[in-house]
Amino acid sequence: MAHIAIIGSGIAGLFAASQLADAGHDVTVVTKKRPKDSSTNWAQGGVAAILDKTNVEGMESHVQDTLRSGDGACDEAVVRSIISEAGDRIMDLIRIGVEFEKEDDGAYSFIREGGHSSKRILHAKDATGREIERALTAYARDHSKITLKPNTLAIDLIQRHHGRPEEGVAGVWCLDQDSQAVITLEADAIVLATGGVGRLWQQTTNPDVATGDGLAMAYRTGASVDNMAYIQFHPTALASSSPRPFLISEAVRGVGAVLLDDEGLAAWTRDFNVASEQGEATPSPAPYSFTLEHTSAGSLATRDIVARAIDQQMKKNGTSCVYLVTSHLDLPWQEKFPTIARRLAEEGLQLGRDPIPVVPAAHYMVGGVRVDDIGRAFLQGTTEPMPHLYAIGEVACTGMHGANRLASNSLLEAVVFAQRVAQHLIEFPPPTYEGSHPAWRADGLGALREHAPINHDRISLVRTMTEEVGIVRSNQRLKRAQRRLNLLQNEVDMMWRTARPTREIVELRNLCLIGQLVVEDALGQTENKGLHYNVDLLRDDTLG
Repeated sequence: MAHIAIIGSGIAGLFAASQLADAGHDVTVVTKKRPKDSSTNWAQGGVAAILDKTNVEGMESHVQDTLRSGDGACDEAVVRSIISEAGDRIMDLIRIGVEFEKEDDGAYSFIREGGHSSKRILHAKDATGREIERALTAYARDHSKITLKPNTLAIDLIQRHHGRPEEGVAGVWCLDQDSQAVITLEADAIVLATGGVGRLWQQTTNPDVATGDGLAMAYRTGASVDNMAYIQFHPTALASSSPRPFLISEAVRGVGAVLLDDEGLAAWTRDFNVASEQGEATPSPAPYSFTLEHTSAGSLATRDIVARAIDQQMKKNGTSCVYLVTSHLDLPWQEKFPTIARRLAEEGLQLGRDPIPVVPAAHYMVGGVRVDDIGRAFLQGTTEPMPHLYAIGEVACTGMHGANRLASNSLLEAVVFAQRVAQHLIEFPPPTYEGSHPAWRADGLGALREHAPINHDRISLVRTMTEEVGIVRSNQRLKRAQRRLNLLQNEVDMMWRTARPTREIVELRNLCLIGQLVVEDALGQTENKGLHYNVDLLRDDTLG
């Protein structure tokens, strides 16, 4: 049996590990911190899926919503194949132990989110990711064929046969963060499941592990990347002084919450107070959202449109946030959204009563390592797969999301491609590599003497990406970002060549490279599509 190394412990990595281990393969799961620190664990919304394969109309509706959200850039064949497999993969998760929310009659509960034309989101209240992570982690820990290596940071992939990309990979160098030693992990195949790169921006919904490590390693090894310009900003991250990111699930807007600016909030509050004085439960009609000036879907439009509408409104009014209003709705908020209600209570806010201050925040990397329909990474400049290297989850670019990911399609895509990679490795086990695995280059490297330059450079990097490569872009700003990132890359390279690796250096090196790839791809775009919006490419005044 083969030895497979999986880098990352979110839904994609752990689900692939479970399938491979059940087939008898030895699997090592490398994770930078702990499984619960993954982006999966932070996912509130759910999994978009049609469970009944005979529901042809429902599946077609899901396909069309996905294609519409992707703004013409999806691979329709990939979209259809993933949606057709949804029911089977959900049943796999349930067999592993995931407990999705049910109605009183025992049927599974479905909710609606932005961009969806109907209720099709399976969920576990507002902590679906945490429930999935709980079940998959428990399964992995109890499996005799799975070895979990927490607190282990992947540094670079080991190429076979003296560094020829076309020969593929044979392992990975990792930093044991407990001992600070670099270890060589040999593997017959590598599966990247390292998540995204939200930490490139100041406002983000991502955990601190989201620094693009897998994507950067793959690119340096010779793997192809694609669609890097498409960075999704979630419209409703909680605007808070707390350093801990927190998003307000799209499901809150799915049940009727509305986005208002300061003027709209003042008018709504006035109307609400009048209605209350007159003994009415709520004023009628519901609040008028500024988002309706940009799309008839209003607050329930796709994330790209809503985020741009908020960004424009904040700039127009000179404000630092907008507000999500729920007071017009009569719902059991604590029961439906307990996680959100608890977090808001920490801010002195009550869900269902108080307006919630929100801002757009970097959320999901739509692009990534370009893979084929079974998850194999392509070689740069070719349509040939790189032997023994796979990518799944947010780090991969499958063609499912196009130019803008539809809400709750990410967990679905992750589990479908995790199963495909596992099945391919089971049917075609990779041969054991008989060549050498060179030790990490350590000669002449000393400890980093000063940490201040790293901190300064990372702050500079994040500021540049936030100010110049945000929701709305321009050629001038993108070129300025490119110049700054090139200078920063030179500084990082000098540190990298002379100091022993630390988590700070490794992450900065990766973030800087991904920033350059995002800017390069953004400058190469010839039209506004989905999440890429360049004012120099405007043909009209719309945000859609």
